[in-house]
Parts: sequence; structure tokens; C-alpha cells
Amino acid sequence: MRPRIRPLCLLAAASFALMTVLAPARAEDPADTPAAAPAFAPVPGAEADLATYVWKKRPVVVFADSTADPAFAEQMTAIAERWPDLAARDVVVIADTTPEPMSALRRKLRPRGFSLVLIEKDGTIAARKPLPWSGREIIGAIDKMPIRREEIRRGAGSGMTTGY
Repeated sequence: MRPRIRPLCLLAAASFALMTVLAPARAEDPADTPAAAPAFAPVPGAEADLATYVWKKRPVVVFADSTADPAFAEQMTAIAERWPDLAARDVVVIADTTPEPMSALRRKLRPRGFSLVLIEKDGTIAARKPLPWSGREIIGAIDKMPIRREEIRRGAGSGMTTGY
């Protein structure tokens, strides 16, 4: 009886393989795929009002005296490269490269030249940095913030990636 089982198994395996190859491709259900992060588009500093983001977003504010500042370009590139991970952490990027006239944001945060400011969801300043940070460093700092740690503990937010 054993010799008959082997040909039947081979026939079943071949049939399955043939069905898989010849079957029409299944269209993916949009509900099965994770929502894509919105496109990376920094908010201009002159238009930003930090009060509108309290308890909704984590502002990451990038200041420079000009868009030609190499530190500004490096920072914006680092953020853009990690944008899906940052968006999953409710980050909004605010870019202010116009020192004159001084925006309300500049009057409040008082940067000198290039400056990176991370703000927690409750509106408190979590970090000020005079040099660009990598996307990994920003994500690491956010994941250490008390409100973010509570979100992780509760399982809130889709930014639960572990690979920085």
C-alpha cells in the first residue's frame, strides 16, 4: 500500500502548485494594509501655533537662519528619511527659517542659529539641540518621553516599531 501513497502525495502537491500559479492574483483589500503615513510636509514656522497641537501632536521644531544652512538641510533629510516612523508617533514638523520678522514661535522658543526643539504632547519642551539629530535619535528621545511610554504601555499608536 505504501507505494500508492507516494504518487498520490506527488499528484496533490503538483495540483496545488499548478493552482497557485494559474490562479488570478488576489487584489489586496485596503483594510488589510496599514495606513500609509501622510506625505512629509513641514509646517512653516510663521503659520504654526503650538497651542493647536497640545494633546494631539508632538511638535519637532527646526530653526535655522536660512534654508541654505547645511545643518538645516541635514536635519530635514534625516527627518524625511524616517518620516513614516515619526508620523506614527504623532509628530508634526515645524520649520522656521525666517529670523526676521520674528515669528511668534521664535519669540517663544528663542533659538540661536540652528536649533532642534522636541516638544511633548502636553506642550512641555523635552529637548533642545544645537546640532542636527538623526531620525533614530529623535525616535529614541520620543520613545523615552513619559506620555509616549504610556501610549506604548496601552498599545496606542501604530508606531510600535522596535528597529530605530
